[in-house]
Amino acid sequence: MFAVVKTGGKQYRVSPGDVVLVEKIEGEAGQSIHLDHVLMFGDADKATVGAPLVDKALVHAVIREQTRGDKIIVFKKRRRQGYRRKAGHRQDLTVLEIGGIEVGGKLVASAEAKAKVAKPAKAQEAAAEAPAKKAAPKKSAEKKADAAPAEDKPAKKTTSRAKKTEQASE
Repeated sequence: MFAVVKTGGKQYRVSPGDVVLVEKIEGEAGQSIHLDHVLMFGDADKATVGAPLVDKALVHAVIREQTRGDKIIVFKKRRRQGYRRKAGHRQDLTVLEIGGIEVGGKLVASAEAKAKVAKPAKAQEAAAEAPAKKAAPKKSAEKKADAAPAEDKPAKKTTSRAKKTEQASE
């Protein structure tokens, strides 16, 4: 299940359990908020698009932290005019953790339900990766065997400049 929400003049595709970095929303860490500008929601099979918003749709989120983005430099210059201006900017940001999607007063998807479904899949992935880790050292042993014939190569290459200086000295 996913939803497309609009906040801070931008649109974000979110699912329960996602962590999203958005423009500053007033509130403190740990506070629960509701994003009510839902433009679209759906899953792999079908999607519902609003006109422009989906009626009675909310996305529940929890504020993880208030932070600031990377510093950007704004530099203006007019050549041959002696005009130069330099300024820096750091955008205030809010880190949100998406908790659930509610449509028409019913909770359609939540992070808890998604976590329960994801646990068995992670166990299968871990079992599949275990044999792959054992195979990796064999490849490195083959690389070491290939590196041994490299001793036959000359230690120093002579460049064309070095050859010319040798000929000139003779």
